[in-house]
Amino acid sequence: MLVDNVNLLVKAGNGGNGAATFLSNARNFKGGPDGGNGGNGGSIYIQGSNNIADLSQFRYQKKITAEDGIQGKRKNLYGKNAPDKTIFVPRGTKITDLRSNTVYEITNHSDSILIAKGGKGGKGNNEFKTSTNQSPRFAEKGTIGERKELFLELRIIAQIGLIGLPNSGKSSLLSVLTNATPKIGNYPFTTLEPNIGMFEDYAIADIPGLVEGASKGKGLGIEFLKHIEKTEMLIHTIDATIEDPKKTYETVRKEFKEFNPKLLEKPEIVLITKTDLVDEKRLKEIVVILKKMKKEVLAYSLYNPKSIDAIKQKIKDSLKS
Repeated sequence: MLVDNVNLLVKAGNGGNGAATFLSNARNFKGGPDGGNGGNGGSIYIQGSNNIADLSQFRYQKKITAEDGIQGKRKNLYGKNAPDKTIFVPRGTKITDLRSNTVYEITNHSDSILIAKGGKGGKGNNEFKTSTNQSPRFAEKGTIGERKELFLELRIIAQIGLIGLPNSGKSSLLSVLTNATPKIGNYPFTTLEPNIGMFEDYAIADIPGLVEGASKGKGLGIEFLKHIEKTEMLIHTIDATIEDPKKTYETVRKEFKEFNPKLLEKPEIVLITKTDLVDEKRLKEIVVILKKMKKEVLAYSLYNPKSIDAIKQKIKDSLKS
């Protein structure tokens, strides 16, 4: 299951307390202060990852805690600093600090953000020794590590988004263009979550089918319209067997406009799918109808290797231009 949003509590480690001890051995029964400093608590970082499923780790784990620093000891021994902890999230994850409303965004796998700073270790009593106070009997406590309440929201970063109404052939297209193995079936909403595949160096996302009213919460579409925002280009699949291809195309475009009008500005290829199920006369009619909308129109069938090659070349040309 792809988890695309989650509430998460992160707690950095506390600093270790400094020690208030005095040297005591065979030679010095009542020696001077020798309390060491406490170690720093572990900080928590968030870093980008290419694994689209990384948010799934938080489906049941809602709290991430770093270790506390170790307390200082006698003989001026410093407590050990606690290790920092790194949380990996998919590229495209938007992180909101729910208390401060600060927003961060992870856009590539090299991004690393300090999200919760560990507490500082306290000073031991040896640090407080002065000419006027040779035997301080106190030490400093470590400070508390930061605690943050976060909301993590994944917006898939893929160069290409496959869009269209349910059962329009997106998953089948993804399977022939990439090494992805999405669930495919001849009924609506076969795809219940975005599938990702790689076509050469390009990531392609199969976005679950949209329905009329998706931008207002109907069907599954509202959950995934946000994933289209990061794509560089769209391939709009239209089933050749439907009665009104123009209405089908306009239905999806209307939902884009309602959700985010900027989606209408993205480069787009209109792809007629399942062409093996209609005769040549009907296919030409559909092409004419869609080209009247001043869109680039291609047609393909799973059983026509030449049409698949044409799509692959067009994708490469479009992304390089």
